[in-house]
Amino acid sequence: MLAYIARRIVYVIPIIISVALVCFLLVHLAPGDPLVAVLPADASQELAAQLRASYGFDRPLPVQFGLWVWKALHGDLGTSIATGRPVLGEVMRAVSNTVMLAITAAVVGFTLGLTLGLIAGYYRNTWVDKVATSIAVAGVSVPHYWLGIVLVIIFSVQLNWLPAVGAGPGGSNAWSWDWTHLRYLVLPAVTMAAIPMGIITRTVRALTGDIRSQDFVEALRAKGMRETFVFRHVVRNAAPTAMAVMGLQLGYMLGGSILIETVFSWPGTGLLLNSAIFQRDLPLLQGTILVLALFFVLLNLLVDVAQAMIDPRISRS
Repeated sequence: MLAYIARRIVYVIPIIISVALVCFLLVHLAPGDPLVAVLPADASQELAAQLRASYGFDRPLPVQFGLWVWKALHGDLGTSIATGRPVLGEVMRAVSNTVMLAITAAVVGFTLGLTLGLIAGYYRNTWVDKVATSIAVAGVSVPHYWLGIVLVIIFSVQLNWLPAVGAGPGGSNAWSWDWTHLRYLVLPAVTMAAIPMGIITRTVRALTGDIRSQDFVEALRAKGMRETFVFRHVVRNAAPTAMAVMGLQLGYMLGGSILIETVFSWPGTGLLLNSAIFQRDLPLLQGTILVLALFFVLLNLLVDVAQAMIDPRISRS
């Protein structure tokens, strides 16, 4: 097991380097001057050159990349062009909000997805299976930003049960674990949970149905094993694949929530990326993408290790 974990960690290192390189190049290949947002319209060439030198934009791209990686390894992701504040502080505040939203959505989506998938897989080709499958297809098919707008219209505008935007009263971003603040988490979490719920339901349904048709399940029943014991074996055999899917979906929720956070004005990395893109804030854009990519890579590493712990065949292969 330790050798397997060591191999996975070694494999992650070039992936992280490649992610950092792609992130750096894609941002710099985008058209436009990032200093337009802070330079006055009548700025002189000397002022523009001085400001470009202060941010390191006057150096060759390989030098910029090397310096950026070196500073990032020491916890310095640069300074935001738009706000003048350290990028790391801006990103970590947004990451904490996104992680809270993603974990809440994951609890809702994964719980519903596993429950519906197991029920549909155990009762295939019945009305229960058709209902669960319909819910899963609807969850996958409906665009989440459209679902968010519909939920706001119903629960915020018409019923006035839940707040529409923000993370706290009066637009405050200071979080507290009470019902006043939790109300702001409900609609974006439900919206974000829809797609993972549908994907996991369909995956678990297919896994459960396939495993139940295998010979070892019939052998367990022939030995007189109780159905609860058989069910545990089915779940254990389906767990590695289901965990891989859940890990990917959690990674997507951490990194792909830009539309949902924009709809609900949730102060996470999605909203931060949105503002950084429109303001051409290169340091903030690079830092946010890098942190999200690292989260995704490390999350997949943890899923690989967890899979090997559940199914020893993976570590021996």
